[in-house]
Amino acid sequence: MDLTEEMIAQLKADLKTAKTYQDLMGENGAIKKIIKASLEGMLDAELTEHLGYEKYSPLGKNSGNSRNGKTHKTLKNDNEEIDITVPRDRNGSFDPLIVKKYERTLGPIEDKIISMYAKGMTVRDIQSHVQEFYGLEVSASLIAQITDKIIDLAKEWHNRPLENLYPIVFFDAIHYKVPSEERVTNKAAYTCLSLNIDGRKDLLGLWVSEAEGANFWLTVLTELKNRGVQDILIACVDGLKGFPEAINTVFPKTEIQLCIIHLIRNTLKYIASNDQKMFMQELRQAYSALTEEAALIALDKLEETWAKKYSLAIKTWRNNWTHSSTFFKYPTEIRKIIYTTNAVEAVHRQFRKVTKSKSIFPNDDALKKMLFLSNRDLSKKWTMQASNWALVLSHLSVTFNERLENVL
Repeated sequence: MDLTEEMIAQLKADLKTAKTYQDLMGENGAIKKIIKASLEGMLDAELTEHLGYEKYSPLGKNSGNSRNGKTHKTLKNDNEEIDITVPRDRNGSFDPLIVKKYERTLGPIEDKIISMYAKGMTVRDIQSHVQEFYGLEVSASLIAQITDKIIDLAKEWHNRPLENLYPIVFFDAIHYKVPSEERVTNKAAYTCLSLNIDGRKDLLGLWVSEAEGANFWLTVLTELKNRGVQDILIACVDGLKGFPEAINTVFPKTEIQLCIIHLIRNTLKYIASNDQKMFMQELRQAYSALTEEAALIALDKLEETWAKKYSLAIKTWRNNWTHSSTFFKYPTEIRKIIYTTNAVEAVHRQFRKVTKSKSIFPNDDALKKMLFLSNRDLSKKWTMQASNWALVLSHLSVTFNERLENVL
């Protein structure tokens, strides 16, 4: 759109008398006037294109639609508020692009509100911040309206197609309180963090359901397959009962590694505090052994010493040995990555930082919205490959030769 002679003349006159910032950007400032005039001119041009004829043109007679006056609208932006007039058509079918129907914000203020929300600021804190720094009063409903736009983006991200194969995927859940049927319940946010073929982190999705269980994990895994995942080489999980079976139901060839740290925590529940230090020193000989054979020898010695006193602790390792010993078949570079689910738990710690101001989320969508925004900020830092990835990939290519030949 070109500036009219009238607009240029007005701008020159305002700039000539301007002496302060308010004279430029204040309520009747020169810049605000030019923005107002430009927006109104663009809206008029959009309506002309929509109707198909110029104002007062005889072509509009009996055309089935016509201009129908204007309405006033107040827009909020970085420079306080701008009052504009928006043209209407008689049929109510005009939906402008420059300032959409029901839109009440203009420019980067909307992005800044979303950014503050993503950092975990409460609605009250956002209102106070916007008032202090931009001189704008924004209602809680406006903030909700702006941040609700994220829901569609989150759905689009969550349903995106995935890669055919992921070398390593970490599965875990984080828990939050969400009202459900007039009572507050604990809900699990299921997260799947992958290391892709390039060795970079990628969160494959976020799901919210009741307390963590293998049945829902089966649903998650099935969805991953439907979105394009045909194979996962190694899956790292906590000690949830039935989880390994759920994974192998959908991905039969996937190797499972139980988190050693989770096993240690579960073990300590059965050990008296005055014996924990000595017991853990002997247990460390098992899980830090160089080979599985050496680990089993150390576990046998541990059982000889402590079985009579702490049989449940020994049983924890015996019953889970099949999936907790997977990492012994790999070199140190891979062991360091898969022996624990710390990678996905680090993501959860970041989630906690931005959600700590909210003890209860009003609904599932509010929780998904916050976690999606948190992940969007966090993923910007995931630019580096996993440590020694070239060596990791080289070893995986030998171990899983046929499964990787179409990917490498």
